[in-house]
Amino acid sequence: MKYKEYGSANARTIILLHGGGLSWWNYREEAEMLKNEYHIIVPILDGHAGSDKHFSTIESNARDIISFINEYLNGSVFMLCGLSLGGQVLVEMLSQQADICQYAVIESAALIPSKITNSLISPAIHLSYPLIKQRWFAKMQFRQLRLKAELFDDYYRDTAAIQKNDMIAFLKASTSYRLKDSIKKRHADMHIYFGEKENRIIKRSAAMLRETADVSSLTQLPGMFHGDFSINHPLDYVDAINNIAGII
Repeated sequence: MKYKEYGSANARTIILLHGGGLSWWNYREEAEMLKNEYHIIVPILDGHAGSDKHFSTIESNARDIISFINEYLNGSVFMLCGLSLGGQVLVEMLSQQADICQYAVIESAALIPSKITNSLISPAIHLSYPLIKQRWFAKMQFRQLRLKAELFDDYYRDTAAIQKNDMIAFLKASTSYRLKDSIKKRHADMHIYFGEKENRIIKRSAAMLRETADVSSLTQLPGMFHGDFSINHPLDYVDAINNIAGII
C-alpha cells in the first residue's frame, strides 16, 4: 500500500482513509490544515488510482494498514478517520486490533449488507465502464456525487485510472460488509457522522454502531449528503477533529 504524508513524523499521527472511487485528495485540504500540528498519513486504498495492488477485501486493507502502524508507528496512532469505504476499513481495523488508536472518526460507513445493490454492481459496471473515460460521462457522475467543482480534475483523472475489476471488487466489498462483534472490544473514543440526506443503510448503520459499540458521539449533519462533510466542508471537519482532540 502507498501513502501520502504531511507534517513532522515526531508529531501525533492521524491517518485519513479516503472514500471508494476517490483517492488521497479526498483529504488534501484537511491534511494541509492539520500538518503543522500533526503527522498526517493518507493511505491510497488498494485498487484505487495510485495504489500498488489490486483490491481484494476490506479486511486485507485493514490488515495492511495495521501492519504499517505496528512496524513504523509503535503499534498505535492518535486518531483514525475514514469516509464511506475508508470508514469501513477503519471499523475493521478497530475490530482486528482493539488498541490501534485513541480516537476514531467514522463518516458515512455502511455496516449492513445490501444484497440487492450488491447483485447489481457487476452488470452495472460492465455496462458503464466503457463510458468512464468520457469527460461528459464523468461530469454527469460528478454532479450526482455533489462534489465541489474544483475537485473535478482529480476525480476524472483518478476514476478513469481505476481498473474495471477493481471497481467491481471494492463496490461489492462495500455493499456486503457487516459489522463484527469484536468492535465491542475496541479502546478508541469513537465519533460517528452522517448526512441528513443520506440513504437508510447509512443511517441504520450509524445507529447500529452506536448501540453495539457504545460510541462517544453520533452526529447527523443537517442538509448534508454522502461524503459532504470531509469533502466539501474541510474547515468544519478540521474543527471537529480539533474539538475531539481537545484543542478547541
